[in-house]
Amino acid sequence: MSGVSFLEKLLDGVEVEWKALGSVVETVTAPSKLKGDSYRPTGKLPIIDQGIEFIAGYTDEDVTPVEAGEYVIFGDHSEHIKYVDFPFIQGADGLKILRPISVNAKYIYHAFLNFYTKELNYKRHWSTAQQTLIPIPCPDNPKKSLEIQAEIVRILDSFTELTAELTAELTARKKQYNYYRGRLFSFEDGNVKWKTLGDVTKKWYSGGTPTAGKAEYYDGGDIPWLRTQEVRFSDIEDTEVKITQKALVDSAAKWIPANCVIIAISGATAGRSAVNKIPLTTNQHCGCLEIDSSKALYRYVFHWVAYNYENIKALGQGARGDLNSGIIKGFPLPIPYADDPEKSLAEQGRIVAILDKFDALTNSITEGLPREIELRQKQYEYYRDLLLSFPKPAEVEA
Repeated sequence: MSGVSFLEKLLDGVEVEWKALGSVVETVTAPSKLKGDSYRPTGKLPIIDQGIEFIAGYTDEDVTPVEAGEYVIFGDHSEHIKYVDFPFIQGADGLKILRPISVNAKYIYHAFLNFYTKELNYKRHWSTAQQTLIPIPCPDNPKKSLEIQAEIVRILDSFTELTAELTAELTARKKQYNYYRGRLFSFEDGNVKWKTLGDVTKKWYSGGTPTAGKAEYYDGGDIPWLRTQEVRFSDIEDTEVKITQKALVDSAAKWIPANCVIIAISGATAGRSAVNKIPLTTNQHCGCLEIDSSKALYRYVFHWVAYNYENIKALGQGARGDLNSGIIKGFPLPIPYADDPEKSLAEQGRIVAILDKFDALTNSITEGLPREIELRQKQYEYYRDLLLSFPKPAEVEA
């Protein structure tokens, strides 16, 4: 497909007007909001929140959903952008529910994804996002404008459908992974003793957030700084945000050694886990367990914690469902052959070797299905950029 020739034909003799996103959408107020402890794996109504998952959970509570329609969702604190066309319940605060005005909602979704610039210095709220410029073809001819928008949506949706098929396959593989993980952790022969995460932890780390908006804390920084939205049941090789040495000195952030088991302890992401493959720092919403290698393998602990995500999350306290070091370190952990450290570590290693293979298939960004999905996503992004490469007038470019 030649995106350039396609656009030349499609836009022959027409004008394009660049409009601020805030001028082509209206904000919808949700009738109800749900706290984190209301989320369920299944239920009659889906919950949409700021997290990376498209649907964060479900509820059977007697609450009024946002009525069916076409919406573009923006996470005011997470920057996640979603398209929703069914009734749903809003989870947590900070969610912007946007209803496009006289434009194709899916077109606005694709364009918002394409042109929104993430601000990594915490200037990433709706007040900034709504200034994102969106190209509107044929602004003086609404009928033709919508036809052009619909054709662009049709092409881009063909790419997202391929990704959706792979994602469905990944979901099936994750169910298989979870089944075998449950079998491996059942210890049917009974040769196991129950300890706690604290029993095998050498040191507990938390972190802090350098003051938002201070350029000297973020600009030019090279120290990896982890946020909870990046804790996704996988290995962490890098972070989206970097901080400076001054930020490290002036805040509660601190260096954490590689190969810790990291658990999100606050808000919608509470209970999620990951392993940092590099030394890094974190915000205060991450709890980090440095595992005593003479007692347990860190990857064994990681697989156990990931398997028990729902159980750990359920221990959260308060309106936000927060966890803390006491809750985490008190969580039970099965240790096989606990009276024979050498045999115990060997058995843990056997379990880890099996689960790592499943983990690579279902979670690795360098191999398996996630890698294939990433490649399809890059293909979609390439054509999205190509199909939306409308010329900008000089004053817009400036």
